[in-house]
Amino acid sequence: MTHSVVRVELGSRSYDIVIGSQALTESAGRLKAILKPGTKRIFVLTDENVWSHHGGALQTLAQNIGQTPIVHVLPAGEATKSFENLQFVLEWLISHEAERNDVLLAFGGGVIGDLAGLAAGLMKRGMPFVQIPTTLLSQVDSSVGGKTAINSKHGKNLIGLFNQPALVLADMSLLSTLPPREWRAGYAEVIKYGLIDRPDFFETLEARTSDILSGDLSALSEAVKTSCESKADVVAADETERGRRALLNLGHTFGHAIEKARGFDGRVLHGEAVATGMCMAYRYSRDLELCPGQDVVRAERLIAAAGLAPTLSALKTGDFSADELLSHMFQDKKVESGALTLILAKGIGKAFVQKGADPTHLKAFLEAEVKL
Repeated sequence: MTHSVVRVELGSRSYDIVIGSQALTESAGRLKAILKPGTKRIFVLTDENVWSHHGGALQTLAQNIGQTPIVHVLPAGEATKSFENLQFVLEWLISHEAERNDVLLAFGGGVIGDLAGLAAGLMKRGMPFVQIPTTLLSQVDSSVGGKTAINSKHGKNLIGLFNQPALVLADMSLLSTLPPREWRAGYAEVIKYGLIDRPDFFETLEARTSDILSGDLSALSEAVKTSCESKADVVAADETERGRRALLNLGHTFGHAIEKARGFDGRVLHGEAVATGMCMAYRYSRDLELCPGQDVVRAERLIAAAGLAPTLSALKTGDFSADELLSHMFQDKKVESGALTLILAKGIGKAFVQKGADPTHLKAFLEAEVKL
């Protein structure tokens, strides 16, 4: 056996994350066990890039459990997370007379996983789905924990629900065709776990970033496993983000505003925006005299070492407006009674939730950030 397993403990809805270089080929039995008596078919939602590279592997997995999957291939990219595609996917399932015991496989990155998970939760009030993440970002973050959503014209992930998968298969071999930019974007979410509450993991990443990004399978598998363990612990303690789970949004309020300012057009990938957003959160924490300056430098240095942008200007997508970023931040899901919640830090591995961020101080900070 060449894989490891992380368990997400949620009582009757608990599930496994299978991590390894042959997770697909070694997990036919696990997938077959999900198929309830009366299950007729497996449906697969994927995108053009993933299917062209890895469709054969998915077909083999299905054949190994005696299934011929019904497949729909969508365009790749953030714009796919739309109302129009959600409706299309639901109508596609309905047109094929999908039943509540059939299974939907989300075969792709975070966009496909989010869309498929939301559709599965809505389809006849719920059909089981399996996450087969094909990007580093989705393997360590979006495929785990049950957050599913589409984007609104007003902001990212504003329309969604919590819907836990029945299984997650994180196969390292699927990452072999990722462009270097996608690798780096996914690595931002790996760094996040160290910055939140695992300072020892952060130190490991400081020492092994070059190994991981160069494709060292042992180092990569261990980083994915640690990331999934971290997220599984948080999800088990706070599934619907009423408290501690909010820490997983470190860098995301700033990052989502960056993405929205660029219209989700691909100029800034989600992980790239989160990387910059995490550095902004650490700098804002320093400005509030909460975080030591040397820890801010360490965070910025690791982000830069991963080929990511620690500042807005380093994104190289043109100028940003402080007013626009602030406006987008107040569209965030974590706004309560008009007050903005931020995830800040008291040091490496010491993230915390700050409710009621001062908009005047925050705007002054953003005005300085857009000039860095």
